[in-house]
Amino acid sequence: MHDKTLTELAASLEAGEFSSRELCQAALQRIEQLDGGLNSFITVTAEQALANADAADQARKAGHAGPLAGLPLALKDIFCTQGVRTSCGSKMLDSFVAPYDATVVEKLGHAGAVNLGKTNMDEFAMGSSNENSFYGPVKNPWDVSAVPGGSSGGSAAAVAAGLVPAALGTDTGGSIRQPAAFCGITGLKPTYGRVSRYGMVAYASSLDQGGPMARTAADCALLLETIAGHDVRDSTSVARVVPDYSAELDTSLAGLKIGLPKEYFGDGLDPEVETAVRDAIKVYESLGAKVCEVSLPHTHLAIPAYYVIAPAEASSNLSRYDGVRFGHRCEDPTDLEDLYKRTRAEGFGEEVKRRILIGTHTLSEGFFDAYYLKAQQVRRLIRQDFLDAFDDVDVLMGPTAPTPAFDLGAQKDPVSMYLQDIYTIAVNLAGIPGISVPVGFAGNRPVGLQVLAPHFAEAQLLGVAHQFQQATDWHLKRPAFGKEMA
Repeated sequence: MHDKTLTELAASLEAGEFSSRELCQAALQRIEQLDGGLNSFITVTAEQALANADAADQARKAGHAGPLAGLPLALKDIFCTQGVRTSCGSKMLDSFVAPYDATVVEKLGHAGAVNLGKTNMDEFAMGSSNENSFYGPVKNPWDVSAVPGGSSGGSAAAVAAGLVPAALGTDTGGSIRQPAAFCGITGLKPTYGRVSRYGMVAYASSLDQGGPMARTAADCALLLETIAGHDVRDSTSVARVVPDYSAELDTSLAGLKIGLPKEYFGDGLDPEVETAVRDAIKVYESLGAKVCEVSLPHTHLAIPAYYVIAPAEASSNLSRYDGVRFGHRCEDPTDLEDLYKRTRAEGFGEEVKRRILIGTHTLSEGFFDAYYLKAQQVRRLIRQDFLDAFDDVDVLMGPTAPTPAFDLGAQKDPVSMYLQDIYTIAVNLAGIPGISVPVGFAGNRPVGLQVLAPHFAEAQLLGVAHQFQQATDWHLKRPAFGKEMA
């Protein structure tokens, strides 16, 4: 069962090949036996999952099963889930049990999906390696000495290892796409506003976006149909009709115009990664697409702009964690100031503290105009670069990350770690959708191709990815990890 995609499992359940309970029991057994070597889950909700699986089986027998009825999934531990610990990978929220469901969790429940648990992540989604978790680093199933990427590394590793067929992640600067690339799966960051952020614990509110991570573009389409849509509880949610993404997957690529940003193929790009990406683009040409070079001239400003804007928003969002209302509280504070200081010092990890300090500084009097305001002006230029490029081409393509997954502990310098997001960060600044699909290997570690499209063109994006996966088999490759349980 664990080698089947989400869409294949849906068909098998419909055909009666096995029950949802049997499917979920098999997945839970695999998690129990294998996740000790990956650390991809923070919380496993076995009892609740089996109860929901039984409910899905009953609904199917009664003839009113939802589109995801009985399908097991996992949630990044940043989505509030009623009655379940929602930690955000932080000591600050280690004991926090969410009193309500995030909108996407609610929608998945209504569609009949079965949540098996909450996946590990960089603390408050701040990181590119999943080494910044209070619960320890996640390991990459392709090579357990390597990182899985971050911050949605737990979700990516769980899918790649066949612990779950799909999972939800969040993407603030590449945190769905980069771990998808590192773990050899498909990961979609929707247009900002396409998926509700209600109940998704905020890191940087103008950048965060939830999205699906799965084996294939078809699986991501199935999930996006469920979780997308307007939500009155989220003021940034866009009131726009959600297409039938699955129905549009088979659109021909004949005449598709692909732009290759020259800035994505310069210094710092691993030669094996470039070879795999360019070979994938040749496949697109064989399918009838036309390729040309384009320019995104402000790409080099994306990282400095992001690391002003995102920490500034994080500084504001994380100010609520003060030991007063919920979350960690220091022992025996002498006064309110001591409560604040020691609670935050004890509850937050080093990377979170670093970004809070950066953000607080850039928002302070005398520095706001010089840093934050200037970064927002640069953000507008970056967005315009994409709009100008899409006047001439349908999609943009390039590497998702400049290197394959690096070794655990290899990136000692925070700035070097930040540079891992060079190709993904601008996408969040512009608010456009992007997807990463597996296209090969550098050594024994996967390589991802990033495909970008105009705002709300997820249907085109998924179709472009799906057609590639119909012509290749990179998405069918499986790591050796866990094969003894096959």
